[in-house]
Amino acid sequence: MGGPNEVRAKFPSMEEGTQEDWQIIGGHFGPFASKVADRVLDHLKLLDGDFGGFPIDRMQHSLQTATRAHRDGRDEEYVVMALLHDVGDTLGTYNHPDIAAAILKPFVSAKNHWITEKHGIFQGYYFFHYLGQDRDMREQFRGHEHFEDCAEFCAKYDQTAFDANYDTAPLEFFEPMVRRVMARPVNSIYVTE
Repeated sequence: MGGPNEVRAKFPSMEEGTQEDWQIIGGHFGPFASKVADRVLDHLKLLDGDFGGFPIDRMQHSLQTATRAHRDGRDEEYVVMALLHDVGDTLGTYNHPDIAAAILKPFVSAKNHWITEKHGIFQGYYFFHYLGQDRDMREQFRGHEHFEDCAEFCAKYDQTAFDANYDTAPLEFFEPMVRRVMARPVNSIYVTE
């Protein structure tokens, strides 16, 4: 974060930008982008103490989901996806899976992105019928190549991760994983090989 004396582009509109302007902006992009994991972890911490009526808070749920995936031998990218699957709860109350999926998209496979994006509907299998909704809403995706992967994520890790007595790993255990995964974007318009 620069101050008032930092070198900045001079254009009043992008169509008036010059090569020099964009070199200045590009020079700021790298250092800013390198701290995305810090910002995501800070946002994840906002879930701490937010119970929303659940048996454990949303932070513990996220940690427990990731712990279960890790202990089941899932790879690092999957574990990070499991950790961050609900990171959008605070900003996207009505569409939290979309928020988490957007954050993860540059860093995960198409399969892990799809799981994140659709997990809210698949998780509904376990409770929508108690709220007057269709618990089989996920059936609209039956036949999709990642349907079973998302159903498994919810069955094994997400819907089971509300146990106040579970030996959950702390956030510090996962931080290095988050940093490694978010240090290498694989799907972004801003990264070229």
